[in-house]
Amino acid sequence: MLYLRQFYRGLTLKPQGFTMIVAGFLPVFAIIAMFPVVAAIIAHFKDLPDAAIRVPAMVTAPGYAIALLAPFAGALADRYGRRPLLLACTLAYGVVGAAPFLMENLDAIIASRILLGVCEAGILTIVNTLIADYWDDDGRRNWLMLQGLVGPFFQPLVFILVAAVAAVRWNGGFLVYLIAFPIFISMYFFLFEPKVPKAENPAAAQPAEAFPIGAALGVGALTLFASVLYYVFIVNGSIVWHEVGLSDPMAISKATFLPSFFILAGSVLFRLLSRYGNAVQIGGFLAMLGLGLAGIGMAHNVLSMQAGLILQQTGAGMAVPALIAWAQSKFSFAHRGRGMGIWTSAFFLGQAISPIIVGFAAQALGSMQMAFLAGGGAALAGAVICGLLAMQIGKPALQKPFGA
Repeated sequence: MLYLRQFYRGLTLKPQGFTMIVAGFLPVFAIIAMFPVVAAIIAHFKDLPDAAIRVPAMVTAPGYAIALLAPFAGALADRYGRRPLLLACTLAYGVVGAAPFLMENLDAIIASRILLGVCEAGILTIVNTLIADYWDDDGRRNWLMLQGLVGPFFQPLVFILVAAVAAVRWNGGFLVYLIAFPIFISMYFFLFEPKVPKAENPAAAQPAEAFPIGAALGVGALTLFASVLYYVFIVNGSIVWHEVGLSDPMAISKATFLPSFFILAGSVLFRLLSRYGNAVQIGGFLAMLGLGLAGIGMAHNVLSMQAGLILQQTGAGMAVPALIAWAQSKFSFAHRGRGMGIWTSAFFLGQAISPIIVGFAAQALGSMQMAFLAGGGAALAGAVICGLLAMQIGKPALQKPFGA
């Protein structure tokens, strides 16, 4: 308790930090809020022959808009400012998110979901940009860890809230997007436009800094690779449970319940490793993720499956904060919005293509467990490369940005 009090007292810009933690959950919220009500929406549109396909597509539609538009949102933030665009995107999120409550046409609902993705592209990109703008390295790591800890606690609350409003009306679940309005009010009063660092002040007689294309390509490639691995279990975990002999949904939920809490341990482990260089942090989560996926791939009963899942969830808890912290270190203030937009785009592109890649791997290798084993091998290979890079950077330069 003493450590927690000291940690809390050491946090700076608390209203800004907690506002952005909640705001950063909105893009995730947009997808998980729909899963409890998919069946009810399909039942409402039962007269449409393709409703069973189009309704799940409606749920995931925002992710494609994020993957496509996040770099453009970042470029706009760099040019016109972070705060105005974030306020506009959050306000619009509340409007277009709740709009399907007044709709009866599935095509119109899908269109509104795509617009929601446009808003999410701006929110997620700018929130991650502002975390880098407001705090130094140590402050960023603190808030990124808290972001990783708070998110998992929100999910069950969201499911309960959605179920409650959906019980009243088939499209009542869309009303939960009104949560964006109090977040908008908090943003309006607490968030401020960051000042350009003196060294980057355009008034100085220095040539404009070119956008670091090489760094952007590196951020995009590694983030895409990690994202594909990150979503392997999220999308395909139930299939592997079937392969180890557990098919009842309630039994799967019970077996997954305890290991799922290790995603919180991963966030804490990220903070402990953050005193070292980015290569150590990224290598650490790839190692945990790889061992977990390989363990799941080799599991032959519930206990061995749970052991692998504990490692996988720990790695997943480390992954997002480690990737964001690394990406933030690669871009100066002038290009940070665009850089974090590229990170956001790559992460959501990985979400889209992970099921395709894993599906093909399962077909080629003969089972989903073998696909998991292959994914674990790929992650461990990445961890070895990061370890070699960390050794090359050397002990005196452990804080040197990965890939610098």
